[in-house]
Amino acid sequence: MNIKGEKVTLNKSTEEIYMLVSDPQTYKQIMPSDMDKFEVNDQGFVFALKGMPEIALKFKEKIPNTRVVLTSAKDSLTFDLNVFIEKITDNSCSVQFTFDGKFNMFISAMVEKPLNNFIKSLTEGVSAI
Repeated sequence: MNIKGEKVTLNKSTEEIYMLVSDPQTYKQIMPSDMDKFEVNDQGFVFALKGMPEIALKFKEKIPNTRVVLTSAKDSLTFDLNVFIEKITDNSCSVQFTFDGKFNMFISAMVEKPLNNFIKSLTEGVSAI
C-alpha cells in the first residue's frame, strides 16, 4: 500500500525543514487534532489517535536536507513514513509525506482512509510551522 500526500511549498530552507522533521518533538505539533497520546523515546515516538491503537515509530534513515524515514517500531507491522524535502530556492522548499506499507488486502481496506487523513493532517501541520 502506497499513499502519497500532497507536495507543499514552504518558505523555509531545506535545512530548517530537515531539522524540524528530524526532531521527534516536531511531530507532536503537526499531529492531527484528535491525538490522544504522544510520547518521545530514545529512538522516535509513540502516538495514538482517538479510537485507534498506539503506533510506535522509530527513525530509520536521515539523509540531511533531503529525506527522513520513520518506520514501525513493531515487527508485526511493516511500513515506512517518508518525508521528502526538495530545495526550490535558498529560502523555500517542497515537502511531501508518503506512506509505504505491506499489508494484506483486508487490513489495507480498513486503514486506507485513516492513513490518507493522517498524511493530509501531517502535511497541513508542517505547512503551519
